[in-house]
Amino acid sequence: MNLFNRIVLTGATLALGMASIHADHHLSVHYKGKSGPGKGKHVVLVSGDEEYRSEECLPMLGRILSDHHGFDCTVLFSVNDKGEIDPNNQKSVTNAKAMDTADLIIIALRFRNWPDEDMKHFVDAYHRGVPIIGLRTSTHAFQLRQGSYRDFNSFGKKVLGEGWVSHWGAHKREGCRGVVEDANKEHPILKGATDVFADSDTYEAYPPKDATILMRGLVTDSLKPDSKPVKGKKKKNRATGQVGDVNDPAMPVAWTRELKNPKGKTNRLFCTTMGAATDFKSEGLRRMVVNGVFWGLGMEDQIDGKANVTPVGEYNPTFYSFNGFKKGVKPAAHK
Repeated sequence: MNLFNRIVLTGATLALGMASIHADHHLSVHYKGKSGPGKGKHVVLVSGDEEYRSEECLPMLGRILSDHHGFDCTVLFSVNDKGEIDPNNQKSVTNAKAMDTADLIIIALRFRNWPDEDMKHFVDAYHRGVPIIGLRTSTHAFQLRQGSYRDFNSFGKKVLGEGWVSHWGAHKREGCRGVVEDANKEHPILKGATDVFADSDTYEAYPPKDATILMRGLVTDSLKPDSKPVKGKKKKNRATGQVGDVNDPAMPVAWTRELKNPKGKTNRLFCTTMGAATDFKSEGLRRMVVNGVFWGLGMEDQIDGKANVTPVGEYNPTFYSFNGFKKGVKPAAHK
């Protein structure tokens, strides 16, 4: 091959590569931070679960963080070959390169099967010590069936502090009322996080001893915000082997860890098993997650319990269900 042809080929290859990056970039959504304490910090929010409509709640959280608090926010999606949001495509995550510059990552994932080239960006961020917030099904974020990172299938259990166990409440019939763990009531993440209610049921969860439990979830008798804790319902606790009342003690639904990763860096981790899009109608839950961002970044001094967590524009989330996502929607619809 002569020099001219090599130059043409190299140029074409670079152009195709840049076109690919450019196209992928436009399958994510970026919200430029306005004024606020988060100015100059980049938060990446990664959606990808089939049931709980993370593709709806993470853009809402990104707008809150950017418009009210100054963070630059990038929201990533799972898409189909038409570039439409498709949470059922477990192999897809758009613009994974955004995680290379993340100061904090929020994940709402379930059984993702990303290829190595995408997974590497998440793994590298974790190894850099980037703080991570895991929502709802992120306890079982990955189900990698090929490639170099299959040890991350246990990321929920080993890193966040729990994997998939079971529904502790009756799915789609019983809700979850957040109750602050008295021993840790002064934790900054809990400031102003009052009246937390989730219409997704309580998960069974047994965080490790090094976790700081912030909130437990009382199983309620309906999905209505004014529902009452169930009484007399018994279940077997897998940790103790004992049968007892589901609400005595209630299952942990929010906790933190500070964990040294294999590269010697310490990640600040905040996990909550609440996190369906409809759960985020709760102002208390929105504030707890926003507080979690500040805590994860070591900005506790900025948490006063009065953070503006009002959604920007209307927020009318879809009730959770498998295959219940809105069809034909492209990421650009969330700009």
